[in-house]
Amino acid sequence: MRSWQVERRKRTRHLIELGGLVVKAGVVDLTGDDRAMIYGALLWMADKLQSDQGEQARSLWAAKGKQALEADPATH
Repeated sequence: MRSWQVERRKRTRHLIELGGLVVKAGVVDLTGDDRAMIYGALLWMADKLQSDQGEQARSLWAAKGKQALEADPATH
């Protein structure tokens, strides 16, 4: 397999895993699969992370995510 194919598969897997997190968090169901709304929320999140409250948000969201992953039997 060529190196570009390996890299493409890695990228595809990474994108699928990120999409899985959106589904796992319930965002798809809560938004009615409204991609504009989901994208808008992600843009809001990016703005928050770039603001003066970025470190606080990063810490809070990381702790919440870690707690949810530890509580989910599917991730063990």
